[in-house]
Amino acid sequence: MTLETADLASKVATEQEYPFLPASTQTPSKVQKAIAVMTSGGDAPGMNSNVRAIVRTAIWKGCRAYVVMEGYEGLVKGGPEYIKEFGWEDVRGWNSDGGTNIGTARCMEFKERWGRLLGAQHLIEAGVDALIVCGGDGSLTGADLFRGEWPSLIKELFENKRISEDQYTKYKHLNICGTVGSIDNDMSTTDATIGAYSSLDRICKAIDYIEATAYSHSRAFVVEVMGRNCGWLALMAGIATSADYILIPEKPSSSKDWRDQMCDIVSKHRSKGKRTTVVIVAEGAIAADLTPITPDDVHKVLVDKLQLDTRTTILGHVQRGGTAVAFDRILATLQGVEAVNAVLDSTKDTPSPLIAINENKITRKPLIESVKLTKSVAAAIQAKDFKKAMDLRDTEFVEHLHNYMAINSADHNPNKLPKEKTLNIAIINVGAPAGGMNSAVYSMATYCMSQGHKPFAVYNGFTGLARHESVKPLNWFDMIGWQSRGGSEIGTNRHTPEEAGLDQIASYFTKHKFDGLIIVGGFEAFVSLNQLEAHRQEYPAFRIPMVLIPATLSNNVPGTEYSLGSDTALNALMEYCDVVKQSASSTRNRAFVVEVQGGNSGYLATNAALACGAQISYVPEEGISLEQLEQDIETLKESFEKAGGRDRFGKLIMKSINASKVWDAETLATVMTAEANGVFDTKSAIPGHVQQGGLPSPIDRTRGTRLAVRAVKFIENHSDLMKPTRQAVDIDASYNPKDDKLSETATVLGIKGSHLAFTPIRELYENESDLAKRMPKFIHWASTRAIADHLVGRKRISETK
Repeated sequence: MTLETADLASKVATEQEYPFLPASTQTPSKVQKAIAVMTSGGDAPGMNSNVRAIVRTAIWKGCRAYVVMEGYEGLVKGGPEYIKEFGWEDVRGWNSDGGTNIGTARCMEFKERWGRLLGAQHLIEAGVDALIVCGGDGSLTGADLFRGEWPSLIKELFENKRISEDQYTKYKHLNICGTVGSIDNDMSTTDATIGAYSSLDRICKAIDYIEATAYSHSRAFVVEVMGRNCGWLALMAGIATSADYILIPEKPSSSKDWRDQMCDIVSKHRSKGKRTTVVIVAEGAIAADLTPITPDDVHKVLVDKLQLDTRTTILGHVQRGGTAVAFDRILATLQGVEAVNAVLDSTKDTPSPLIAINENKITRKPLIESVKLTKSVAAAIQAKDFKKAMDLRDTEFVEHLHNYMAINSADHNPNKLPKEKTLNIAIINVGAPAGGMNSAVYSMATYCMSQGHKPFAVYNGFTGLARHESVKPLNWFDMIGWQSRGGSEIGTNRHTPEEAGLDQIASYFTKHKFDGLIIVGGFEAFVSLNQLEAHRQEYPAFRIPMVLIPATLSNNVPGTEYSLGSDTALNALMEYCDVVKQSASSTRNRAFVVEVQGGNSGYLATNAALACGAQISYVPEEGISLEQLEQDIETLKESFEKAGGRDRFGKLIMKSINASKVWDAETLATVMTAEANGVFDTKSAIPGHVQQGGLPSPIDRTRGTRLAVRAVKFIENHSDLMKPTRQAVDIDASYNPKDDKLSETATVLGIKGSHLAFTPIRELYENESDLAKRMPKFIHWASTRAIADHLVGRKRISETK
């Protein structure tokens, strides 16, 4: 995840005291800005990370930071009890807290002008001139209305002598910014809202547990999830758990009554040997005539029509509870930093911004337009214009829905393509296991089946193919449950085609008549794709469209900012660090050095540090200098001395395993303890292969599906281009390796900024790869390191040289 619009300085003079904040640049003519943050509407995991980032970034930027307690109710009530100035330490440890520590409440008074008048008066009395609101569409609508009315509100306050002339002059403009906290993920113009993936994680874990008991008794389960006007949670959970049927408000059954359609699909799945049935119902699910569909309705149909032993589970507020997953902590943090930047950039004429995320990029969108689009979806549903409702949803939502419908039909319906258009498409895993590999294989195979293609699995990598001809057609029944399993069901290893034997591999490609290949894996997979493309001249069997889906916890594959498995690994590491930090906090003046996997990539250590609030992180890209180590020890000493024994003050140091050839975690901990002179002591903690994760995260499951379907579509679209080069009479003359169109059919599918992109392997291999270090030349997460350091007050030696 990148923060391209952040402007935190990398070279800035700092004060000597901890936390190391910039030296004051304020002059008598420059008024210090006061920025307040509030959380409103329903609580969402990650809100505390958002507040923490806003408070600390405001302070780092030389502003005063305030929090408004209890949402808009706090604005209306006012006073120091509800509008509080916060310091650096007031938000310590908030990353791991669920809910919102500053409270939220529904406030009918703020919907009235007199309530907003009181809110304006109380903000002015507190000296606040900018407000950042974290909430849903209702909360953000109220915020923009508040800003629009601000000139008339303060004029009325002045005329009624409720504020002074100086106050009227000083606070003529109120800058507003929104960050979206909502588990429903129902805000238009952003791919994800704070809390949505944490809620999805709860749902998927619950359904994973339900699947086990359902299998034992061959039962059906109806699971209700939240989502009043948005079916995102139900849809994504349906993909992540391979649910048999979903009911969402945006897409009622169009071809037939939902009862008949559901029974038809469930019956086909059962007839193929499936022992379990899971139907997911969004709380806002409706029929085409707008009649609500309840879990009881679904239960009755499954019992009466299919005679299935059926149970109902309503997850309720469990979906809101608990600590945030790594994605939400990082998203909330980066959006909090950008919200402060946006406020400081705003003028009286700047439209109120909404901080969004598109693919992997933090962006600013006009707040009121985003809210308007969001409300339009609900209006379209009420008008029974479901096509418009889908058109108003983001393209990623529509893509996910189409993918779910395709993979759910698998080989149970007539093929969509004529026989002459069907292809033999193979999939292979290369490298270490990574969360989401099985999701990619399952989705590739089921999507192929729905189209009419024949999917093949190459078992145990290229050596499995070369030595044992380990090729097997994939069938639906054998893959039941793969979507939610960790590891690699088809096996994987690190050997490249050249190491395994190109002659054998080419002969089996020819024997099985492969028309396309999908490789899922890390840097070895990247090298493998380049080798296959480079040897197309000698081996016509390799003249097929080939796509690499990056999958590695290191996230070190050129051509993408996200790899399958990196989110699962990050969550596993974050949960481990939360436990370790709790242990550190329980023992006075204790720090832990946590050793992080990732090879020569510091991605995992950097993002884990950001998610867990680690005081220090060491990565291979920077190494560990004696000067920086000495400064970090001094920083820790100062922070522990200032803590004065306060609770929740355990410290974490994240160290990538390859950050230093000399300093391993245990040695680093020993040296830190010795140099601390009794101020603190340090222990080492090595999670090892725990970081590869257990069950894949919902992000890795759903992205694995999305990337796999995109890869199959790429092969479909480029198959006709490659066929003539394999079928020509003069094979040698039919292929020109310098033909860019042909070379582009061997490609890496990745996320770059705000887009999914196919990038030719040759271009990446020759221009964007550091082959010796097994890394991309451009480190896309570099800005995240600066933010992680600034938010814990770390002093970087390199910044002051």
